[in-house]
Amino acid sequence: MSSRKADVFFVHATSYTGGKEWLGAIDDRATTIEIEQAQLPNYAAPFATEGNVYAPRYRQASLYSMLTRREDAREARQFAYGDVEKAFEAFLSQRRSPRGFVVVGVEQGGVLLDRLIKTKIMPDAQLSSQMIAAYMIETLVPASDYNGAKGIKACQNRNETGCILAYLSVDDGRPDQALQAERRALIWNENHNLVVLGKEETLCVNPLIGGVSEADTDERQSLGAANATGLEWDTPPALVSRKVSAHCRGGILYVVRPNSPTFRDDGTWTTRVKVNSYNLFYGDLKTDFRDRLYNFPYNQKVRAMTSKQGN
Repeated sequence: MSSRKADVFFVHATSYTGGKEWLGAIDDRATTIEIEQAQLPNYAAPFATEGNVYAPRYRQASLYSMLTRREDAREARQFAYGDVEKAFEAFLSQRRSPRGFVVVGVEQGGVLLDRLIKTKIMPDAQLSSQMIAAYMIETLVPASDYNGAKGIKACQNRNETGCILAYLSVDDGRPDQALQAERRALIWNENHNLVVLGKEETLCVNPLIGGVSEADTDERQSLGAANATGLEWDTPPALVSRKVSAHCRGGILYVVRPNSPTFRDDGTWTTRVKVNSYNLFYGDLKTDFRDRLYNFPYNQKVRAMTSKQGN
């Protein structure tokens, strides 16, 4: 690990379609291939230029558990959290960089990360002070949990550190997709059990601007969508910039995507309900992380000292 980079804890999305078991094995070949060929290149790689990425496997709940409120499905997701918490403890023990850390979770990984933040990071003042930012991608979380009352709040702009960036995106003009997502969503209660979202207002931080806003953000501010599936880890994808617009409404991010086959799914039900095999906000998240990293207090001090030495 390079001490010149920040440390990044990345929790992947659902890749286990399902079978006889509610939980997927860590060494399942099909799920591993999807994580390595689609999820890491699209969702972890934006953080790799400035970050040491730690992306543990965990015994994830199956895809079906994301689509039902059954008690055994909830128990599977709660079980998966135990693996993620242990992995985070290992991450902390292995950290090499003094430049702070970032936590990133996608879809199922974002839900698990939500609990991790509330139970491991928020209560620990020293740990909270080292967190540059938290990203919960394609994840619905209650806005009231991140209003600043508990010490960590939603990001307002890209210069801010120690804050939360969370969103769940649907196609613009498709409120039915938003309604389906809200009906399926489960959130953590005070006893760390998963309960229905109900009428809870959800958090929407627009990744195009890095802050909470319901203003329309047009495609001119998009820094680049990418389909990085199949690329080697250190191969930067071609970015399609100025083609994505987005706005938050009622806690959901409505998105207009590029009119290209590159950013469409194959039409199968598993593809439709899994996280996209491309990232419409690749360039935006990469820049967002870089800006927050450079504005993190420790890194500002280092730059100031370096500048003085140079003079």
